[in-house]
Amino acid sequence: MIDLASITKEELESLLAEMGEPRFRAKQIMEWLSRGAEPAEMSNIPKALREKLAELPFGSAKIIETRFSKKDDTAKMLYELSDGNIVEGVLMHYSYGNTLCISTQAGCRMGCAFCASTLNGRVRNLTAGEMLSEVTSAERNFARAEDKKRVVTNIVMMGCGEPLDNYENTVRFLERATAADGLGISSRNISLSTCGLVPKIYSLIDDAPHVTLCISLHAPNNEIRDKLMPVNRSWRMEELIPAAKHYADVTGRRVIFEYALVDGVNSSAECARELASRLRGINCHVNLIPLNSVKERDLNGVTRAYAHSFAEMLNKLHISATVRRELGTDIDGACGQLRNKHAETAAAAEQTTNDRNGGQTGE
Repeated sequence: MIDLASITKEELESLLAEMGEPRFRAKQIMEWLSRGAEPAEMSNIPKALREKLAELPFGSAKIIETRFSKKDDTAKMLYELSDGNIVEGVLMHYSYGNTLCISTQAGCRMGCAFCASTLNGRVRNLTAGEMLSEVTSAERNFARAEDKKRVVTNIVMMGCGEPLDNYENTVRFLERATAADGLGISSRNISLSTCGLVPKIYSLIDDAPHVTLCISLHAPNNEIRDKLMPVNRSWRMEELIPAAKHYADVTGRRVIFEYALVDGVNSSAECARELASRLRGINCHVNLIPLNSVKERDLNGVTRAYAHSFAEMLNKLHISATVRRELGTDIDGACGQLRNKHAETAAAAEQTTNDRNGGQTGE
């Protein structure tokens, strides 16, 4: 059964016809849905129809916690899904607008060595409706907290999960996010980050050719990438890099390569030279990321000053590179950090309750 939160106008018109409802209701309902409203909130819709709509699946992601950075006004949010799973979002402020980082899965199974999201594996995929709800919930939350002019202008799919490991829901989300009767966000203002599921990169050319493709590369060669990113054992760099070049050539969109600098692993001058050689001839940009420490991983980042020197090495080798601006460092802004902390707190509270009950679980 279709998720009402991600329904298209054509699908809704067909559904209303089956219900014996007039077609014009579709436009009214779509206007409510584009703002993240649930059926009970649709005040200009007859009560009987609202009750029918309420029986349909509705993907929702409700904000249960928000933390504001004292350094840069970044907001980190925890969303609770209808089944109790938790995902994260981050709202970042730039001169050109507000960018929201959303999650596509609860957890992740990719196993990247420096990522907190993958520590407990993938729980499940998010529906397209739940992804849309991440955006509308953030907008509704900040419209209440501050002013109604504050809206999401850009989306980056870089939160918990691998978007291309949830391909169908990701593509449907992109369709609804960019639709005029959906969120109405330009596809050129949406970035999708993947660790390198090569076949899906080729599929994306047909299904979402105008989004900005970001590839989590993090290594100049297979030997280093094998250690950092298990996905590299399935699709080698000799497959990934040509896929990225093909995407850039066909779509005309510059590809972004993300590169987290790990001290003593991928940060040497030789690594810079090898990376430049690997990427030469591709319409691309390298986004250097100061590594966020994850206590469960024995990996350390380089200094920000060294990151800038690494960028300078790449630029001298004619590869465009910059160091990513650090946001939300005082509020567990890195992917998966706040979600994991929430899970640890919940587990500790449950253990305390069990201890007080003499180990009885109540089952």
